[in-house]
Amino acid sequence: MEKIRKGDKVFVTAGKDKGKQGTVLRVLSNSTLVVEGINRVKKHERANPMTGAAGGIVSKEMPLQRSNVLVVNPVTNKGDRVGIKTLEDGSRVRVFRSNGEMVDS
Repeated sequence: MEKIRKGDKVFVTAGKDKGKQGTVLRVLSNSTLVVEGINRVKKHERANPMTGAAGGIVSKEMPLQRSNVLVVNPVTNKGDRVGIKTLEDGSRVRVFRSNGEMVDS
């Protein structure tokens, strides 16, 4: 079970965007993820007339290491570590380490 999923609101703990919050857009397989509005870079794109893509300088989000983000706890509105707890019926849920509340309420 993944501790950080698509759609989670996360807090950045390291890098040039330290202290910012954003929503996870994509979780990539190699322990990286793309966060909305975080780690934006300017990339030079070549025009492609076959697809109708215009050329120029494009601003886009690049992947970020999963270890550099924390899931935002809605109670405290701060970043918090996430653990996995098994319920009595055998299902596994994500819980915040600080207060033990479920992430997906």
